[in-house]
Amino acid sequence: MKKLIFIRHGRAEDPAPEFSDFERSLTPKGKVISKCMAHELMEKENSPGIMITSPAFRALETALIFAGVFGVTPDKILINSNLYYKMNIKSFDEILSLVNEDEDNDTISFFGHNPSFSEITNSLCSDGCDFMPKCGVVGISFNIRTWSDIRRNIGKIEYFLKPEKAL
Repeated sequence: MKKLIFIRHGRAEDPAPEFSDFERSLTPKGKVISKCMAHELMEKENSPGIMITSPAFRALETALIFAGVFGVTPDKILINSNLYYKMNIKSFDEILSLVNEDEDNDTISFFGHNPSFSEITNSLCSDGCDFMPKCGVVGISFNIRTWSDIRRNIGKIEYFLKPEKAL
């Protein structure tokens, strides 16, 4: 059994001319909600497994908050620029290339952005998946032995955690 967890970054600052989209930080409320959602996830999972984040600051901040709640040291968080620059529904193979790198781990958590996370989670499950809100968490399990066996529409949504239910 393998599991992918998709965590959309928390609420971020509005775009402003003095900094790029890449540099946007979480708002104070976004940080609080991210911590609440990390605790919600902890009720479902003992560990986030391998943590892979977009390098965009708001996604990295979200990953650091989750890591703190789970007791994972920041140096264990992997940063992958494809989660910011290349992710879209056509990049399903990008997800496969990221998970295929580590067959020894059964759980991988991704921290990133919409619309790609909503599209990819939807494509992984035969039942589909709703739009992911900011700091939404979707856990998808696969009845497979190796990551290379992942295919579209074979995943099962184990949980879909939404921030409005955590507060």
